[in-house]
Amino acid sequence: DSLLQENPSQAFNMLSRFALGVKPCLTCARQQVGQVQRFGGSWSGGGGDMGKGFLSRVRGWVGRRGQATVMAEVGAGGVKSEAGVSRVVGWWMAGCAGMCIGAVVLGGVTRLTESGLSMTDWTLAGKPPPSTKEEWEEEFEKYRQSPEFKWKNSDITMENFKFIWSMEYGHRMWGRSIGAFFYLPAIGFWARGMLTPALKKRVLLAGGLLGFQGLLGWYMVKSGLDHNNFLGPSDVPRVSQYRLAAHLSSAVVLYSFLFWNAKEVLRPAFKFDPAKVTPAMLSFRKLVISSKALAFITLVSGAFVAGLDAGLVYNSFPKFADRWIPEDILEFSPALRNFTENPTTVQFDHRILGTTTLAFLTAAAIQAQRLPLPPHMKTAALALGAMGWCQVALGISTLLLYVPVPLAAAHQSGALVTLSLAMWLAHEMKLMKVVKMIPK
Repeated sequence: DSLLQENPSQAFNMLSRFALGVKPCLTCARQQVGQVQRFGGSWSGGGGDMGKGFLSRVRGWVGRRGQATVMAEVGAGGVKSEAGVSRVVGWWMAGCAGMCIGAVVLGGVTRLTESGLSMTDWTLAGKPPPSTKEEWEEEFEKYRQSPEFKWKNSDITMENFKFIWSMEYGHRMWGRSIGAFFYLPAIGFWARGMLTPALKKRVLLAGGLLGFQGLLGWYMVKSGLDHNNFLGPSDVPRVSQYRLAAHLSSAVVLYSFLFWNAKEVLRPAFKFDPAKVTPAMLSFRKLVISSKALAFITLVSGAFVAGLDAGLVYNSFPKFADRWIPEDILEFSPALRNFTENPTTVQFDHRILGTTTLAFLTAAAIQAQRLPLPPHMKTAALALGAMGWCQVALGISTLLLYVPVPLAAAHQSGALVTLSLAMWLAHEMKLMKVVKMIPK
């Protein structure tokens, strides 16, 4: 009161600074504005009608200015996570990761339906699909020049060609959609200053991985279009299993990178009490990291199974026909070639890796229940173990039923779900390594 009566100008400036100092918080903005108004309303004028009129005008102006300031700041920056980054950025990265899952699943179906070599050219921006009979004939004529048509699909009809061409076209355009969904918002977030210096580096790395993934896809397809690669009497026109494995591995690495950073923004890792971290919990963390690594390696080995059609040999389980170790496991020379070029050896390795991964996932699920972990971590560990068993069941069923497309696609998708659960649990425990170094 006394300040308003003695120096109204100074009081006006102080109230302006108070309004500008209100912090942006979507959940408490209304409360903060209300506090400004209630605080202003608690003053009572003792300097006559003129002082009361001035006080009313100041109170109203401060309330409006404070509300406008809060809403402007909230609108510009969005709700921020504990990491100091707008949650909009986190959901954008999560959306890109989800689209990567779609690309992997769609790519698997494209491979299973043997559609990947139907398009014999590539452009960066793509092109519209054929819409007339003449345009379809032009595409079909290009396909007739390919090794796959010459040695494998010489009797394919136009209707069947349209199906495999559309599958490959859909896979390619989905990849381009990921590029648009990633690069355009990234430019906007960067320009508006919504990315921290550390996050800028990660966005640049993810953008580089995404561009590399697209080029690697065409490099893979080219291996199946070169006639010189299929001159042997037993050669089957298909893409190189090495390039296929590289293409899948790159996609999974990109997905994992986006998934990890999205979770970092949207749901930061659990903060452990240093006094409650035990050696058994640290050992469990190592078990989870090992499970995550095994899930990834097993997934990559599956690319060699797909690339060599190794799922169509020895369709029995647990034995290979009537033997535990197949006779032709070291058929090729030098012996090292068998691990990436012999379908029998590739399937044998995939079985061993899958069984080993299942053992680790089951151990993690059981051990988590015995440790003083938060309930959500115990639930995640149980889900990881259960998914491991589901994934093995899908793999065995796919083998015994001679690789039906729906079941094989579900098996490939299950590998991503298993890896995602392992990454989630590993991320929740990542601060445990730092906590153990803190003096108790």
